[in-house]
Amino acid sequence: MPAYSPAEIHSLFQHAFNLGDVEALVALYEPNAVLVVDGQDVIGRESIRKALRNLLPGRGLMTLETRAVVVSQQGLAVLHGSWVIEPPAGMGAELATRGLSTEVVRKQQDGTWLFVIDNPYTPA
Repeated sequence: MPAYSPAEIHSLFQHAFNLGDVEALVALYEPNAVLVVDGQDVIGRESIRKALRNLLPGRGLMTLETRAVVVSQQGLAVLHGSWVIEPPAGMGAELATRGLSTEVVRKQQDGTWLFVIDNPYTPA
């Protein structure tokens, strides 16, 4: 399912993450997009696919709230989000992971939006 507005990409990401659907997540990125993982740039869909396959198992449920969207006239937007990943039941709420994200998305020729840069761990 494509994103038809910059903020909608957060909802789609959350949904695919919670389903553990790596292919739906990868479909939200441009072919040469950058995902920052552990401070390292992961470039391109195939590398992003591998990184997400390593990150998803046993992660729990994500809640992702869009905090700000800045859209340019050139078809780019910057998104800021706040996210929480609750661990699977029985693992203890104190193991929840939280963060702030910054992403750049670009409007595609078909009117949909895709990630160009995704940095899920923006310093507070």
